[in-house]
Amino acid sequence: MATLYDQADKNTRLTWVYIAGFLIFVIGVGYVFAGAMGNSTILYVAVIFSVVMSFGSYWWSDKIVLAMSSAKPIDHDSNREIYHLVENLCITAGLPVPKIYIIQDSAMNAFATGRDPAHGVICLTTGIIARLEKTELEGVIAHELSHIGNRDILLSTVVVVLVGFVALMADWFRHWAFFGRRGGNDSEGGGQLRLILIVLAIILSILAPIAGVLMQLAISRKREFLADADGALLTRYPEGLASALEKISSDPTPLKEANRATAHLFISNPFKGAKVSKLFMTHPPIADRVAALRGIKV
Repeated sequence: MATLYDQADKNTRLTWVYIAGFLIFVIGVGYVFAGAMGNSTILYVAVIFSVVMSFGSYWWSDKIVLAMSSAKPIDHDSNREIYHLVENLCITAGLPVPKIYIIQDSAMNAFATGRDPAHGVICLTTGIIARLEKTELEGVIAHELSHIGNRDILLSTVVVVLVGFVALMADWFRHWAFFGRRGGNDSEGGGQLRLILIVLAIILSILAPIAGVLMQLAISRKREFLADADGALLTRYPEGLASALEKISSDPTPLKEANRATAHLFISNPFKGAKVSKLFMTHPPIADRVAALRGIKV
């Protein structure tokens, strides 16, 4: 039987395999588009633009998400029970105590954000606080602390930059293909290669953005498995998080403050009732996560 350490190591390795594959994919797409357009400078412009556009959202991600979620801060004096739960787990994990926010909503959910552990934020709904047992709530908080400790916000920002780069290059190529100047003084061999690259680029301009999003979602799902395993390691009680996930998934109440831009941050999909293919899920199916937690030992 696999241990929690085995599960965490496996998920970490698979995440970096996905990242490496994603980087190779992005470089290949960029090469094809640049070759088809006959201008490698476009690569550098696209990279710089994508990084600049993503930098602000990364640096101020916590403030943006909290404002969108109508979350309100709490401290030691206003909610000692929740503060102590978070503080005790942070001591165990060796993390600074994050800012703690509450969303006034009967739905059961939670998320973490912040660009690094020193600027970490944990947000819980009033519904999840009221309806989970202490061990279950500890499991949820430990899961969110694992996201902070693993710097998942930084990783997700890097992935968003890569997906944005692919989408930007695809848009520019389609614009160039329809309105730009084509032709040139290529040699016969060079002209044939250019033609092949143009045909391949046309295909990639349609399929590459979709493939990029699918890779992004695959990495996101793997990070959820990793946070589950690390959270269970932190509490030393996998059943607490497993039971919490079952209760959260069975709750039919959608989160009123959720939107498509922030859905991936929550511990469980905040939109209830929607049937989505597994490929397009931001989170693994709850049944798979619960089975993974119950199939490992401390």
